[in-house]
Amino acid sequence: MTASPDLRELYQEVIIDHTKRPRNFRRLDNADRKAHGVNPLCGDKVEVFVKMNGDVIDEVTFHGAGCSISTASASLMTQVLKGKTLAEAREIFEKFHDLVTGKAKDPDFQKKLGKLLVFSGVCEYPVRVKCATLPWHTLKAALEGEAEKTVSTE
Repeated sequence: MTASPDLRELYQEVIIDHTKRPRNFRRLDNADRKAHGVNPLCGDKVEVFVKMNGDVIDEVTFHGAGCSISTASASLMTQVLKGKTLAEAREIFEKFHDLVTGKAKDPDFQKKLGKLLVFSGVCEYPVRVKCATLPWHTLKAALEGEAEKTVSTE
């Protein structure tokens, strides 16, 4: 999927907004699950914290330092996934991954991803795909209880 000029403009505005004012950017002291992730190519580092309420993500936050794509991706991820079940979070992860790698096949993916569609242009820049997906792979590790393992994009 190639981003239209209007979507590219929105992409830039949303990315800049979430980079300058990331949402849910803090450590979560009472997290049930957490994981660390790094992107050795550009130096992005992220920690993702999750507080569960049964099978539902009650709260999700992140902390770290990264490029604008990584930070914005983590910020939007935390907004989108709060209140989702584990199954819904896994589905959104897969759809997001397909979007940023240019493999979006599901005709309903636009409805399922909502504001995450601003990352559709990332597929045109393969190096940036790792930046966009680092928070998501780190979240996946946290949800799967892999806190001891550091997630790496390499």
